[in-house]
Amino acid sequence: MADKSPDRSMVDTRSRQGLRLEQAARAAWLYYVGRHTQDEVASQLNISRQAAQRLISLALSERLIKFRFDHEVGPCMEAGDALSRRYGLSVCEVVPTMGSTAATLGSIAIAGAQFIEKWLSQRTPVVLGLGTGRALRAIANELSPVAAPQHKVFSLCGSILPMGRAIALDPVLRVAELSGAQCFSLPCPVIAATVEERDVLQKQQPYATMRELLPQARCLLVGVGSIDWKCALHNDGCVSDLELANLIEDGAVGEICGWSFNAAGKLLGGPVNQRVVGIWEHALSTQALRIGAAFGAQKVAAIRAAMTGQMIDGLITDEATAQALLTAD
Repeated sequence: MADKSPDRSMVDTRSRQGLRLEQAARAAWLYYVGRHTQDEVASQLNISRQAAQRLISLALSERLIKFRFDHEVGPCMEAGDALSRRYGLSVCEVVPTMGSTAATLGSIAIAGAQFIEKWLSQRTPVVLGLGTGRALRAIANELSPVAAPQHKVFSLCGSILPMGRAIALDPVLRVAELSGAQCFSLPCPVIAATVEERDVLQKQQPYATMRELLPQARCLLVGVGSIDWKCALHNDGCVSDLELANLIEDGAVGEICGWSFNAAGKLLGGPVNQRVVGIWEHALSTQALRIGAAFGAQKVAAIRAAMTGQMIDGLITDEATAQALLTAD
């Protein structure tokens, strides 16, 4: 029997057409609703002025523009604009909330991949830092293959879990695989067993290399995790039941690259943060753009804290999470 499944090239074409319409919708929203000039639209979307003109024309020809904005991305952009104003964000990408967590993660992945691809498309060498987590892994897996050997990507945290388990689909390795970018990973635990072990690991060459790359980074893309029962750090075995209980008792609401922080967006003291091997703590004092990718009701407190404390100055999330952030006290 003949295979009646759709040809992959046709599926990819339809997908790209949909993404181009979404980009056209964003350009049109900025121009007609946001009242930005075409030069400002081009700057915000990181495209040329001519490309911005073509996208606006496409939105008109596809009847996305009538007497009102007629595209589902409109409320998303309004929410993103409101979050940017409230928290002083440089970048805020809000995607539609889909019918399932997996589908929404797919939307986040597409938006995040497009964001990374804008950096990888630059001819001038760029240094990018990446965290880990479910959203980052999905984003890395969504990237389109591109030849970008002039760029460098490096890890902001360790790539090994307790008992020597490797992190599945380390984002920095996947991005390097799909782009040809020079890859610098940190082959050590996210959280060391002891402070002494952390000190030894931070004296090794891979850690020194990450510290050298960090000041050169233009952009850092990280996941934002919650601190609650069965959160990622807990599920992965990075913290014990008792350590998790102590973190919550100390006011922890979220974590980035293993570093726990409170509702004010300040890193905690204490035994867990003292054993984190990665370099996120030092990233907070750099000039790099720091983008968080996260969504879900359980992460609202963590995302809000990260923005409040200016741990991140950009966000990729979904509409439901954005609305929850806007209505949070």
